[in-house]
Amino acid sequence: MLVPLADATPDRCGPKAATLATLLRSGHPVPEGIVIPFDTAGAELPVDVISRWLASVGDPPVAVRSSAANEDTALASAAGQHDSFLGVQGIAAVVDAVHACWASVWSLRATAYRNGSEAPPMAVIIQRHLDADVSGVMFTNPNGDSLIEASWGLGPSVVEGRVTPDRYQVTADGKVTRTIADKLTSLNRVGSALTVQQVPIAQRRTPTLCDATALELAALAHAVTKLLGHPQDIEWSLTANTPWLLQSRPITTQPPAPAPATDDQHLLVGIPGSHGTATGPARVVRGPADFPQVRPGDILICPHTDPAWTPLLSIAAGVITEQGGILSHAAIVARERGIPAVLSIPQATTQIPTHTPTTLNGTTGTVRI
Repeated sequence: MLVPLADATPDRCGPKAATLATLLRSGHPVPEGIVIPFDTAGAELPVDVISRWLASVGDPPVAVRSSAANEDTALASAAGQHDSFLGVQGIAAVVDAVHACWASVWSLRATAYRNGSEAPPMAVIIQRHLDADVSGVMFTNPNGDSLIEASWGLGPSVVEGRVTPDRYQVTADGKVTRTIADKLTSLNRVGSALTVQQVPIAQRRTPTLCDATALELAALAHAVTKLLGHPQDIEWSLTANTPWLLQSRPITTQPPAPAPATDDQHLLVGIPGSHGTATGPARVVRGPADFPQVRPGDILICPHTDPAWTPLLSIAAGVITEQGGILSHAAIVARERGIPAVLSIPQATTQIPTHTPTTLNGTTGTVRI
């Protein structure tokens, strides 16, 4: 009933698991695991079999991750729309996490993302958890270039847009250009809990990657791209300087290029996140409690956006955040929806009060109020 991760196929286990299987069979560094296939959803879990597998690998903490039929396809990423859990330890906690993954197909964000389509079949991946020192996302380009975002600790800080990560542009001929961010927090496992910790001041603006590591990651990304046949959106981590691949999916929309500097004193300048322009009244949204206040045509002004904010992207005209990178899940979904986004505007929620007439340009990363 359980499928070894290396044997996963799209028809039984979803594109996410099947791609990891392809990478494993090709010798790429992917944490070992098993998959609970589509046909098990809603049935009684094979708890004894899962327990035996956990025991066989030393009963470590594991990652329990969704692998739905509509995730990681060439047409739609479904980035962050279903639940995944890190640092899960013990069979009881694993069983709870599997049930939560199954249930997440009916979450508000997943339902909004599908936009009327049927709920997909859901498989669940159980993999060895990695206590990463550095994690991030990288995009490959057909011309051989790579874009890498990286921050301290576990990957959700980057993919959920909760930090502004370091950015490394690696050209096909091996030139590395860095943009080092002020990385305020990191997500780490402490015992059985995931904890957001303050990054020590001296480490906040320390580069997460040296140029040699950025080049190593870029080479790995392009080996994956060559294997899979098209540009890839890859989640990765470094543990004791060893790179690991956690997920790889086709890029559905390329991010905007870095914008040139401007000396216009009337503009707020951030990171271009999603192409296009929009004008409308600002609406400061600090969390889910503010969601009911959002009206069609509003420009969302928020500390960050994570996948739970997906329903707002169906009515907002544009998005401005204080934190986050262009490879985060919310930025990817904004690009899929064609909604302009500007990221990493310092103190945006205080500089741009609700109702302020606001124009953003997601291609240049600028905001005019």
